[in-house]
Amino acid sequence: MDFHQSVKPILFVLTSHRGTGDSGFYLPELTHPLHVLEQAGIPTEFASPEGGLPPVYGVELDDPVNARYWQDSAFQQKLKNTLVLSEVDRQQYSGIMYVGGHGTMWDFPTDATIISLTRDMFENNQVVAAVCHGPAALVNVQLSNGNWLVDGKRVAAFTNTEEQAVGMTQAVPFLLETALKEHGAQHEKAGDWQSQVVVDGNLITGQNPQSATGVGEAIRNQLLNKASQA
Repeated sequence: MDFHQSVKPILFVLTSHRGTGDSGFYLPELTHPLHVLEQAGIPTEFASPEGGLPPVYGVELDDPVNARYWQDSAFQQKLKNTLVLSEVDRQQYSGIMYVGGHGTMWDFPTDATIISLTRDMFENNQVVAAVCHGPAALVNVQLSNGNWLVDGKRVAAFTNTEEQAVGMTQAVPFLLETALKEHGAQHEKAGDWQSQVVVDGNLITGQNPQSATGVGEAIRNQLLNKASQA
């Protein structure tokens, strides 16, 4: 079914943080949900805090979905020209998707546009989704009533044990699982590297790269449901 005529795009947000080692955004956490949405005819756009070409890692071309997009000139053009997040109009989108990668831990939690955009879209019942380290975007979002967005919400995100397994516990500025819990989130985790997708109303979160496709499917299903009720 083609939803191009009825559904506004999903805005994928990528980190602009450039650090040492594995930094930037993690490619499969963009390509896998992107593939699901494109298969369903749901349009997408890319943005980042600084705009332009964001830093990337995880360019594993033995992954056929990664390879398909990485070798596609239209995808590369889209990636090189991400929108400046502060210039987007939230009303042009059906939802927002925060792609993971270690770089997100530095710029997502404190970016004023991310905080305000996420609050406004969440309160407007637009889809707010994130995968792996992408939920770093949610940590410091306060709703209009002053409560933390994640307070009392069921969420999935990269776990402390997964962070330990990849040797980044001392490198990241904070532990994502811990920070979400400190702001009242009900963090629901599967075993390390097991797919885990949690849907709580219009909030969709996934634990790790293995959850990226499932997050895309949950976004698709939510948009399908909204379209059927319209």
